[in-house]
Amino acid sequence: MFLSSLLAVSEKATDIVTWISIGAIALLIVILAVMCIFGKKYSTNEIAFAGICIAASVALSFIKVSPVQYGGSITLARMVPPLIYAYKFGPVKGTLAGIVIGLFDFITNPYILTPMTFVLDYVLAFASIGLMGFAPKFGKLPTTAKVILGTVLVYVARFVFHLVSGFIYFAEDAIWVDLPTPNMFVYSFIYQCVYLPADCVIAAGAMYALAKTKALDKLFAIMDKNNKEKPATEPEAAQEQPAENN
Repeated sequence: MFLSSLLAVSEKATDIVTWISIGAIALLIVILAVMCIFGKKYSTNEIAFAGICIAASVALSFIKVSPVQYGGSITLARMVPPLIYAYKFGPVKGTLAGIVIGLFDFITNPYILTPMTFVLDYVLAFASIGLMGFAPKFGKLPTTAKVILGTVLVYVARFVFHLVSGFIYFAEDAIWVDLPTPNMFVYSFIYQCVYLPADCVIAAGAMYALAKTKALDKLFAIMDKNNKEKPATEPEAAQEQPAENN
């Protein structure tokens, strides 16, 4: 019964999930704020960079070519900002940032066929950005190789989630009625191949260029510098106070 409801096509599903997305984003913001204040899992700097990367990704998502009709596009390296964030701050924080981006992606262009396709296309597919957080641990490989492998890993995961979603899409007779089951998988596979590999090449190329030119290292240095500056000012202020009293 529960699985049937997830796969059921509903005309109101898009509106319902839009409100769910807005609520989920608000909840994530609250969670991050609480973790920053009480758990100290997130610094203000990390949250600020997450906001910048998310905003940049959303902005870049509007610069796109859509070679397919039912969702999916080739963008101007929209995945690069969150990939950088995940590489720097790890898989957990990268996953959360990816989910937020996926929800924003749905809100700006809301369309789903079933609740399950929403979960696959907008939550799990973008949560795979967190896999980039494992790239720094890829042995003694150069940074250029790590970022390329991490990017490919993320896109492979995205491909799988979109592939399953597409299978459900074709299975619901959304395009062809009574399409044979083997053809559903084939059509979904071909559909994803039209845009995802090209988008992956653009993102991997951009990450390679950033790593090769040391721009990535400079960006990480700025992040580290901002992280260290705030704690460093507090002892200085404490030392200055006795001097004023004397």
